Amino acid sequence: MGRPRTPLLDRERITTTALELVDEQGDFSVPRIAARLGARTASVYHHVDGRDGIVELLRERICEAIDSGTLDAEPWDRALTDWARSYRAAFAAHPRAIPLLATSPVRAPRVLAQYERAVVRLLDAGFRLPDVMPVIIALESLVLGSALDLAAPDPMWELPDRTPTPHLADALAAGGPERADRAFAWALTGFVAQVATLRAPGADRS
Repeated sequence: MGRPRTPLLDRERITTTALELVDEQGDFSVPRIAARLGARTASVYHHVDGRDGIVELLRERICEAIDSGTLDAEPWDRALTDWARSYRAAFAAHPRAIPLLATSPVRAPRVLAQYERAVVRLLDAGFRLPDVMPVIIALESLVLGSALDLAAPDPMWELPDRTPTPHLADALAAGGPERADRAFAWALTGFVAQVATLRAPGADRS
């Protein structure tokens, strides 16, 4: 028999399969990836650097959807806002991956390059070096929390027919289906306004 035109296993197929498992089950294992691809576990390990390597492939795959070009926008606060929105959209598409990625160190070169770009943008905008990573970490907390909120059941609060919390019931009804998006928009606006106070005196708006 001739050799197949495409390999039975490669990093792209392994990443796709791992992400499918995470989306379905919240986690993956190398044996489950192998079983779904009809391969042996040892064959999967031949293409990746163990479980940690697959986690970083997942991180790269999801972060490919983040538009790092938004960091070139002017002024700096628009750049940060647009980046946050793109970041949220990328992870809202795969919310079950958030706990997995949030508890492992970032090693993927392309993802690190995007962080480097964000750091340079903040420094150029007049932020002090000691404040840069706290700003990015706080922004990530806001973004990833909101991405998880988008994946939460609707409604998240299950009230009995004869609820002893009538005001909560009224507030939930009045909030409407867009409440998660509105909450994110308000929180992001407030966040950007707060971090603006950290910039060096005399810094321009770029």
